[in-house]
Amino acid sequence: MLKAARFHPKVKDIVSSFPVEVKRTLGKAIFDLQKGAKLKMPLSRTMPSVGSGVEELRVKDASGAYRVFYFARLADSILVFHAFQKKTEKTPNEEIRLGLKRLKEMLDEES
Repeated sequence: MLKAARFHPKVKDIVSSFPVEVKRTLGKAIFDLQKGAKLKMPLSRTMPSVGSGVEELRVKDASGAYRVFYFARLADSILVFHAFQKKTEKTPNEEIRLGLKRLKEMLDEES
């Protein structure tokens, strides 16, 4: 069974600005998650700083590093709730806070 991929409304706008190859890699990774795959480093890693069960997709190309936060612990869907171009070694606190806020919005919709 394929899980639904549910996107926070802001994520689609952000990802649409990413380079084509980055979008293709992210799309394939999300499709693999929908099929139930468990992704590992270097493509995906856990993000306990954002929340329990939160992971990030990590894609790099010549123009930089891109991150997409997702939550795959729901029985029937994957929540894709934050995306950004990473400009520093460490994920900025502002991105973590925004990710937390968006995840909470989406989980509140679920209940």
